[in-house]
Amino acid sequence: MGDFEREACRRLPLAEAALRVLDYVLSDDFLAPVFERHHGASYEKVISFPVLVQLIAAALLEHHGSGHQSFTRARENGTLEASITAAYGKLRRVPLALSCALLADTTPRLLDLLPAPTASLPPSLRAFVTLALDGKKIKHVAKRLKALRRVKGHVLGGKLVAAQELHSGLAVGFSADPDGEAGDAALVPAVLAQVRAVRPGPRLWVADRGFCDLVQPRRLAADGDHYVIRFHAKVSFTPDPQRPAQHGQDAEGRSFTEEWGWLGRGKNRLEVRRITLARPDGEAVIVVTDLQDGQTYPAEDILALYLLRWGIEHMFQDITEVFSLRRLIGSTPEATVFQAAFCFLLYNVIVVLRAYLATAARPVEQISGEKLFEDVERQLVAWQEVIGPAQTAAVLDAPLTVPALKRRLKELLTSAWTERWRKAPAKKPGVKHPDKEYLKGGHNSVYRLLQEARLAEPATAQRSAAKPTPQKSKRQKPVAAGGKRC
Repeated sequence: MGDFEREACRRLPLAEAALRVLDYVLSDDFLAPVFERHHGASYEKVISFPVLVQLIAAALLEHHGSGHQSFTRARENGTLEASITAAYGKLRRVPLALSCALLADTTPRLLDLLPAPTASLPPSLRAFVTLALDGKKIKHVAKRLKALRRVKGHVLGGKLVAAQELHSGLAVGFSADPDGEAGDAALVPAVLAQVRAVRPGPRLWVADRGFCDLVQPRRLAADGDHYVIRFHAKVSFTPDPQRPAQHGQDAEGRSFTEEWGWLGRGKNRLEVRRITLARPDGEAVIVVTDLQDGQTYPAEDILALYLLRWGIEHMFQDITEVFSLRRLIGSTPEATVFQAAFCFLLYNVIVVLRAYLATAARPVEQISGEKLFEDVERQLVAWQEVIGPAQTAAVLDAPLTVPALKRRLKELLTSAWTERWRKAPAKKPGVKHPDKEYLKGGHNSVYRLLQEARLAEPATAQRSAAKPTPQKSKRQKPVAAGGKRC
């Protein structure tokens, strides 16, 4: 590698860091056994599974989600030996199990690369592997298939139930159904089995009210796990008369009530602890948990943990808006789920890079994953144009061991920080204008509206604007004898 290429690499630290992480996580030696275990009726012929992964990676990282641009360039440089139509066909038939395994099997490798925990958990709950659980529908499906062209309205791709580890921020697994209108309940056992296979316990699951019934808590509590679930009024709660309710305040001074009792009735009921947080400016937050000991697991910690569940909502938003899940390459359920799996993977890669950029002065919560990904994408495009595939292989050379890779990531990212990646401060709520009026005719010009606003100013403001500004008196020149000025 010449001096020019070395200088280009030095100026593109994000690109090298992302390429090294992806090369470690998605090496051919790793992807081949993943395909063998989960390919089902799928097969490899001209387009292997590693090649398909490479094509989708290029589409999402370099071409803003355009599969056609990725496939065309791959044909030009020889990466794709089959036709573009064949590439779309391969994507169209990826088994759901293979898509789920792509995320579940890569997560442990990324966990090995994390330099330190990225989220602060309540003290009493730090012994648990805390995991948020939620469902997501894949939207924005393009109507390219013949059966879709004749319908109006939105159509959905696959349905997912995903799990995020709150301690690290990584997506650790998901299960999928080809029917985007399917419910969450049927997908829960599969994602629980996935996560339990890669994250040893004890685990503590955090879920929204959609999982509050008499079935899901039992599933979450299996294998020695525990749960915190938002209470749903569809399930009755019966207080235990032998245990009086307790009252207290959280860190923000809001009142909460702590009760012990049962969800449901009869033989099928569940013994739980219910905590109700009163919020003067909104709906009360009510959660139930099987962590019965209020001394060991204070109510304040349980409530603080539930608030961290919003992290999975932000993750869903990021994979949709930042990592191109809004622009779907394929239209079949299988294609949408595979792209979602890769978006989860890209999200995890950014979580790892962000962890290396975090310091005491800039904690990870203050680093914008969206802004960081924009620069990663920009640098990767520059890398491919300036350095190219042949020199990339020379730069990456032999795969690094995990300790060596961690040292290299630290070298690359420690001095790469720019204030451009810091999150913007939270916006203040906008001022509401209840006296808004519809424009006559539905439109008007900015110029006329500004003129009307000036004419409508209070009379006092008009008078003060029209009042002449007092001028300083000019200094009189001294008068000499005889009346003439000097």
